[in-house]
Amino acid sequence: MTEPSSLAGRPLQTPVRVACLGAGYFSRFHHDAWRRIDAVDLVGSADLDRGKASATGLPAFENIGELIAKTRPDVLDIITPPFTHLDAIRVAIEGGVRAIICQKPFCRTPEDARHAIQLASLAGVRLVVHENFRFQPWYRTIAETLREGGIGDVQQATFRLRTGDGQGPDAYLSRQPYFRSMPRLLVHETAVHWIDTFRFLLGEIQAVYADLRRLNPVIDGEDAGYILFDFAGGGRALFDGNRHLDHCATDTRTTFGEALVEGTEGSLSLLGNGAVYKRRFGESETSCLLEARDWKGFGGDCVHALQLHVINGLLNGTPLENEASDYLKVIEVESAIYRSAEQQRKVRI
Repeated sequence: MTEPSSLAGRPLQTPVRVACLGAGYFSRFHHDAWRRIDAVDLVGSADLDRGKASATGLPAFENIGELIAKTRPDVLDIITPPFTHLDAIRVAIEGGVRAIICQKPFCRTPEDARHAIQLASLAGVRLVVHENFRFQPWYRTIAETLREGGIGDVQQATFRLRTGDGQGPDAYLSRQPYFRSMPRLLVHETAVHWIDTFRFLLGEIQAVYADLRRLNPVIDGEDAGYILFDFAGGGRALFDGNRHLDHCATDTRTTFGEALVEGTEGSLSLLGNGAVYKRRFGESETSCLLEARDWKGFGGDCVHALQLHVINGLLNGTPLENEASDYLKVIEVESAIYRSAEQQRKVRI
């Protein structure tokens, strides 16, 4: 076991050296975001396919051990599938990194996630889950409005996921073909974003009820369903997910769907183009709180927003959102959702 560093808990110095593990489809958004952060020096990329690592334009390596030894990063960004996470976190800690950002779904199992958190805690290493949807500008706008009491007491929220990419025999092949063989898809890979986002907006989740189904026979996991969330503050939320259907947007992956948050003094509507509108209770007119625009990167540039948040926190010693120890609550809710669907009953967290 690596001994806790004498620097543990102290802010880093600039430039912060960042290395990336994984050069698959989504890594492009990570690399682009890191390059736009002035305080960061992006020092290397590793992938089992060295050609993919080389294509990033960074010093390329085939494994994490070589990556850590040759580049000596302060921060490791893990952009690989869940079954690789625990070992990667272990090697990074033993190699002396100061902080780790790890993609979601976080680790292969809840047991692996707890083990990774324990290793990081004992070594004094900051471990953050790259759960970026709460950093999308429309959810930051909604959260600010809720904090200010802009729609009164929130009673319910609804999100309708409509990605439009799940139909037919070629579903997911063009972008993320591994989706087809995932035994758990809609919740484990996708709805987990809204478990975290609902927690961010409405507080801790107390109970869930789920009705899940598989519509496309060529995939292994579920691709549609309803999930009802009960919150500690008395509110309710509905996640209505269907990867077969689409919504009104030029790019359905901007927001992945549409949302409605309703309170005693008004409501907030999120459109598929990223615009947020507010309507006061009893009125028909709406006001625009966030206009639609062409955002850089993915999902309103939320990858950049999350990575910048982490770097600022590490440099300034300020709190970080989605540290892995807190993210365990998201994993617990996900497990409860699958139990609810299997047992056909409401499950308390």
